[in-house]
Amino acid sequence: MSSQAHLAYLAIERLIVTLKLEPGALVTEKRLIELAGLGRTPVREAIQKLAWQGLMAVRPRVGLEITTIHPDDQTHVMQTRQKLEPLAAALVATHASTDARAQMKACAADMTICAGTGDLEGFLVADKVFDELMEEACPNRFLTAALAPLQTHARRIWFASASAEKMSGSVRRHVSVIEAIERADGHAASTAMSALMEYLSDA
Repeated sequence: MSSQAHLAYLAIERLIVTLKLEPGALVTEKRLIELAGLGRTPVREAIQKLAWQGLMAVRPRVGLEITTIHPDDQTHVMQTRQKLEPLAAALVATHASTDARAQMKACAADMTICAGTGDLEGFLVADKVFDELMEEACPNRFLTAALAPLQTHARRIWFASASAEKMSGSVRRHVSVIEAIERADGHAASTAMSALMEYLSDA
């Protein structure tokens, strides 16, 4: 995915996750181009990725539909993440570069600021950055390919019932994961990620 397409993806994904593009809503390609502030080609690439992730459906002769949130989505998404995320955290703790660890530390600082100011959308941006840093640092591409759409669905579901209290609890547990990765402690990273996934499942 080109850098422009990735920027388009991030812009549109954020609108979906924060429910500005509501579940079940129909939207045109032209409108997404306006919202993303980018050209047709990168937006079309972003649409393809969002459709593959299950956040958007292409309806011929109708438009683009933002997918709905089903009652059992939270359970199914978190069941899978609870199994896969701890493995990813352990691998990242072992394989991440010095630069990646530093970027994660900065991400933890950003999350902590958001928790202090009650900035829910800012936290989601930082959480997306964290997920992408994890994806880049993880040596198992099949694992990260499985996790990426689940993480986006989880953010949207979380935001639908988000609160400052829930954010603070999530931030504390994210920071624990990042601190373990900084120490290159695979076991601690896996354990901390399990605790985060359990918290998100119950929140």
